[in-house]
Amino acid sequence: MTATACISSQSTAVRQYSSNTMKKEIKAYLAEVELRIKSRDSINERFLAELLTRIGFYQHERLIHLIVTMTFAIMTVLSFFMLVTSYSLPVLLLSLLFLALVIPYISHYYFLENSTQKLYKLYYEALEISAGQHRE
Repeated sequence: MTATACISSQSTAVRQYSSNTMKKEIKAYLAEVELRIKSRDSINERFLAELLTRIGFYQHERLIHLIVTMTFAIMTVLSFFMLVTSYSLPVLLLSLLFLALVIPYISHYYFLENSTQKLYKLYYEALEISAGQHRE
């Protein structure tokens, strides 16, 4: 593969990544990994290294979303305390806004957590397959 072809394929991958949402990307990657593990095909060191790298990316994403989710959860609780102590329309609107934001954040964090845990399991399955291939 020439350097130009390599750069071209990398820029296509970047464009493809940027047009997808994180949820779609993780779902597609999970499906790809599950398929490769089911077929027991091309489970090699390169695949395992890429899988670990992607797990690291998703762990980082999960950490950032945990911080954001917890921040919004704390702000939601504080705004409800403010609402109870001094009822006013702006505080009510603020509480409703925080509540409307924290629910999707919790949902997305739940998805990230479960997907990362699933990738851990798939990685361990791939390790077992790889170890079995090396013994044969």
